[in-house]
Amino acid sequence: MQSGRPRSGSLWGALRGGRLLQDGAPGGPLLRLCVRLVRRPLLPAVRLWRRNIQLRVVAATLLISLSVVLALGFVVIAQVNKGLLDAKEEAAQSQAAGGFAVAQEKANAPATVDGPDAADSKVGRDASTWMNSLVKQLASGGQTAFEVVALGAGTGEQALPGAQGGVKGARASGNVDPTASVPLALRRAVDHATGTFKTFSEIRYTSGTGQKAPEPALVVGKRLTDINGDPYDLYYLFPLTQEEESLTLVKSTIATAGLFVVVLLSGIAWLVVRQVVTPVRMAAGIAERLSAGQLQERMKVTGEDDIARLGEAFNKMAQNLQLKIQQLEDLSRMQRRFVSDVSHELRTPLTTVRMAADVIHDARVDFDPVTARSAELLAGQLDRFESLLSDLLEISRFDAGAADLQAEPIDLRDVVRRVIDAAEPLAEHKGSRIRVLGDTQPVIAEADARRVERVLRNLVVNAVEHGEGRDVVVRLASAGGAVAVAVRDYGVGLKPGEATRVFNRFWRADPARARTTGGTGLGLSIAVEDARLHGGWLQAWGEPGGGSQFRLTLPRTADEPLRGSPIPLEPEDSRANRARAAADAADSAAPVRPAEGSDRSPIPPRSPAAGAVPVPADPTALPGNGSRVVARDIDRASAEQAPQEDRTDGR
Repeated sequence: MQSGRPRSGSLWGALRGGRLLQDGAPGGPLLRLCVRLVRRPLLPAVRLWRRNIQLRVVAATLLISLSVVLALGFVVIAQVNKGLLDAKEEAAQSQAAGGFAVAQEKANAPATVDGPDAADSKVGRDASTWMNSLVKQLASGGQTAFEVVALGAGTGEQALPGAQGGVKGARASGNVDPTASVPLALRRAVDHATGTFKTFSEIRYTSGTGQKAPEPALVVGKRLTDINGDPYDLYYLFPLTQEEESLTLVKSTIATAGLFVVVLLSGIAWLVVRQVVTPVRMAAGIAERLSAGQLQERMKVTGEDDIARLGEAFNKMAQNLQLKIQQLEDLSRMQRRFVSDVSHELRTPLTTVRMAADVIHDARVDFDPVTARSAELLAGQLDRFESLLSDLLEISRFDAGAADLQAEPIDLRDVVRRVIDAAEPLAEHKGSRIRVLGDTQPVIAEADARRVERVLRNLVVNAVEHGEGRDVVVRLASAGGAVAVAVRDYGVGLKPGEATRVFNRFWRADPARARTTGGTGLGLSIAVEDARLHGGWLQAWGEPGGGSQFRLTLPRTADEPLRGSPIPLEPEDSRANRARAAADAADSAAPVRPAEGSDRSPIPPRSPAAGAVPVPADPTALPGNGSRVVARDIDRASAEQAPQEDRTDGR
């Protein structure tokens, strides 16, 4: 039975994400609170680390130099330690060899009866007394340089500490504990082989007043014979106190020097990087101010090095950029003034021509068929000319930032009804029907009714024009702080990449298509500007042969930011959605076999189905679900290209 705890592999991910246990798990909120409290103080440091290149360079220099100093210190200390120990071993072996020779010489010396050395003679003295005297004599020549320990033969197998009498007793100089100071392994080696043996150990002292702490030492031992010819083991213990003090001094010196070097290198790296980073930061700040419109900003240039050349190049770039932008602004201002002036100047002659054309058009019944047809063509082209002038004036207002929004609460259902009533004649001519879904509930928003109606009229007329006689579906929905109107057709659709270009001025998807509605090529450009003026979105979706859908999303309240749209941009009957639905149906029920040639979108019935239920809105639909959001900055260069037609005149 599982305990509900996360596995170790997911624990780190839970900690990083601030989640450790579910709300229902014991201690979950408490653990999340602890993780949050731990992470909160670290966030400023992480943000500083990411944004400060100088800090990262100095930290990297500090780590690298510290690693080098540590590695070098370990090598030096190891070499010094090895040198001290080698020198100590050589001196100890030499001194111990001399002591062993003296001890054996005393054991082999002939016995004397008279004379001052009678105390050291072998006559009248037992081996134990002689051994005590030998240890004292040998230790007296070393003072504090070494200590002497004598052990009876066989102590490597069984130590006999404190034995009294005979050479089996352990003897030592300077209150040294003989059995504890001489390692058992060394004693065994001396017992079982001939020659001199050495090892590192500690000198331990017997308990008592003023007991000294154990000291590291080098122990050298050898098997000898006493005055009676019995074997015994003699050991020299050389303290390593001086070598240890020397090594400690070397370590402290290396640590101090290493710390100084690390701090010095970090300071040097800080100063060097600062000289490079400061101009870069200055350039970044000036670039931000340039992007904000302060084109007079320049870098301060000092010296003749690479940084100075960078500053000079940056200043030249800013100067050229300011000049080009000024030229483009002047050109754009001249173009807007030219378009506005021409549009206004053409009003007067157009009015005169319109009056004359109306007279001719009214009298066309008295003309011959060719002349009558010419009068009709003249009236139609004058209508298109007037629309083009109106669109040009509207575009010039948007370009000049003079467009005015008169927002008031409106019901989008009324706007949709007016648009559909105006488009019914064209729909009947095309053999299409316009169906409305989602109009059972009020769809209220603060908007400019004239501009919204112009946008929807453009979308509906385009859908009818390119629907190839199939039905056009208009869907309304509202959710949260947004309202949306989507216009769906089942005509030729849009190719990949055309969903964004369709809003460019004078753009046409198929320049060879015939014009039947007399569009100006600016309809969708004006529509997207109207949507932006409301703070909304106008987005397009389409697939070749599967039709298209245009979605207008507006905030319910003026000046309220949009966070999503209640209608998905990609319709439910698109190829991708139908394929997903078929796959889900195949997983949950019997597999569905599509009919051959079913790659095209389903064709809706010519007449609306009785009792059709509107599709509910999806309040979670966000832009990006197959959507192509049109940027706010329209490509102004497209207006300078050869005039083409937008979706109003054949996409």
